[in-house]
Amino acid sequence: MAPRMIVDRRSLRDVVLCGRAESLSDAALVGVLVAEGSEETGRAVLDAHPIPDGFWRLTAEDLVQLPGVGPAGAARLLVCLEMSRRASGWSPARRPTVSTPEDVISLCATQLRGLDREHFWALALNTKNQLLRVVEVSVGSLNASIVHPRELFKEAVKLSAASIVVVHNHPSGDPTPSGADIQLTRRLVRAGEVLGIELVDHVVIGDGGAHVSLREMGAL
Repeated sequence: MAPRMIVDRRSLRDVVLCGRAESLSDAALVGVLVAEGSEETGRAVLDAHPIPDGFWRLTAEDLVQLPGVGPAGAARLLVCLEMSRRASGWSPARRPTVSTPEDVISLCATQLRGLDREHFWALALNTKNQLLRVVEVSVGSLNASIVHPRELFKEAVKLSAASIVVVHNHPSGDPTPSGADIQLTRRLVRAGEVLGIELVDHVVIGDGGAHVSLREMGAL
């Protein structure tokens, strides 16, 4: 059971929307679903149909007989229960693993090929080098991208990434890193060390699958 938090009934939904649902009691959570934030109504539901067995056998008829629970609230709770049942049977989608520059090319080259502006992306990875998300950090000019480490790592922290790979294209078609690319890479390495998020590589993509890994060239 979640730790009990004393909250005004009008603010229960705000607590959930702020990402702190785990701080609410079971009754408060049910109350948000069935009665727009009435913890008392949520407690009445749980008293009549205790977790776990009674709760999972709930029907619409059971719910609408309780004071404060209407058809809309009953439907919301029943939908949540059904989604929970289905989620328990879902197998996690296979996440691609990013361990080499070729893995980066496989993921990103098609989307970045032929663009007339520099696009700078970050691949957020978990502890097994599996991709969590591709984040577009910035879109620059014909020959430069403007990237601030703060913006890049803000997204990595949100995703609880263990490491990142960054990648950008050169519209000229020549993937040779510029001096600015190398300087930025070193800034990102230092910022990652402070945050405990390793910069695994920086890959520059050119035309026809041509690419350069700054790790392989010794710039990291």
